[in-house]
Amino acid sequence: MKRVSMFRSLSVRNYRLYAAGQLLSNPGTWMQRIAQDWLVLQLSGGSGIALGLTTALQFLPMLLFGLLGGAIVDRIDKRRLLICTQGAMAVLAVGLGVLATAGAAEVWHVYLFALGLGMVTVVDNPGRQSFVPEMVGRDHLTNAIALNSASFQLGRVTGPAIAGLLISWVGSGPVFLINGASFGFTILALMLIRTSELNRTDRDAAGGKGRIREGLAYIASRRDLVVLLVLAACTQFFGANVQNQLALMVNNVFETGADAFGWAAACLAVGSLAGALLAARRERPHMRLVLLGALVFGLLQAVAGTMPSYLAFIVVLVPMGVAFMTFVTTLNATFQLSVAPQMRGRVMSMFLLVFMGVAPIGAPVVGSLADAWGPGTSMFIGGTVTVAVVVVLTLALCLAKGTGLRELLTTARIDDGRPPEQPEEIEELPEAEAPPERAGRTRTRMSDAERS
Repeated sequence: MKRVSMFRSLSVRNYRLYAAGQLLSNPGTWMQRIAQDWLVLQLSGGSGIALGLTTALQFLPMLLFGLLGGAIVDRIDKRRLLICTQGAMAVLAVGLGVLATAGAAEVWHVYLFALGLGMVTVVDNPGRQSFVPEMVGRDHLTNAIALNSASFQLGRVTGPAIAGLLISWVGSGPVFLINGASFGFTILALMLIRTSELNRTDRDAAGGKGRIREGLAYIASRRDLVVLLVLAACTQFFGANVQNQLALMVNNVFETGADAFGWAAACLAVGSLAGALLAARRERPHMRLVLLGALVFGLLQAVAGTMPSYLAFIVVLVPMGVAFMTFVTTLNATFQLSVAPQMRGRVMSMFLLVFMGVAPIGAPVVGSLADAWGPGTSMFIGGTVTVAVVVVLTLALCLAKGTGLRELLTTARIDDGRPPEQPEEIEELPEAEAPPERAGRTRTRMSDAERS
């Protein structure tokens, strides 16, 4: 059996630079999240409404303009776009940091900051998702996506802890300034990337509305992608609000303090990091990992809601994090590999729209269930619903693809765009939608990238 390296995509110089920049910048992102929430609570007198409004303003632009952002990403140079978006995020962070450090910040300043950050995210998120295939090609895409997730989760483990210490020592303002400076690592990495080694996709100058309609029509024509988008939405409806459920369980059920909440969040993050690293060892995404990851996550979420003690609760959180990250990274890689390169920005914007958009919708539902029947019951219901949805959509996916369950679970990819009778030796060719002459050039670049 061929040995697969966990870090094989790092042998690609461009991706190695990009990954290094992200590794140094991600902790700053998580530090800022903690500082932003703390600053809002300080400025608003501990208002939960103000904290919720800040979160809503940050996610609202993706809900309203996410598809437009994907159409923009498919039209322009992604490296230059990311340099601009990362620079804009740095300016926003430094601006709020200066206000907070000077003691001049007001809660409406944070609202504007959150809204501005959300507007930048509309193009930054699909831009980053779509730029990874240009750096590593198809052969290393699954590994690169998993390493990106691992880097993000590592920042999730270290960032909040560092932010907590800094806030207690010097206040929230310097944390924003540090995050603003951390964007410099990513910008520098992007500027050092060799554009001649990128696996660029064709861009056209079609109008925005036409491109959005084209993207929606493309997704609608792919029943397998529609089913998986529904799976992502249903899983995220409760899964994206696990952090809120942890806080409710720790505070209301086990009646422990902030330190206990920190340990619970850390256990979930450690599991997520482990899941991302395990995903990095896989050569290609498999359908069974998408479905089993979501199924096991739902089961463990239900089990966590029934745990009788705090210790037993946090022990369950580790494999829960592994299962959730297995689902997320595999689903992400499957979407990236199964669509035409020219459609990737729009498809990934829809993926992110679904993935991020259901969180603010699910949050009040999770809270209402917890208030009515208790946090444990809320977690149990969420996990049970996730399991039921996975079972139903697995059957729907079998019907959409016209296959049996066993064949579905042994399929390496959802749909790579090739008819099943094509010979095996051309498995690694680009998608059929690419023009023949373009495919020839792309295949040559992919071979060069195999030095990675």
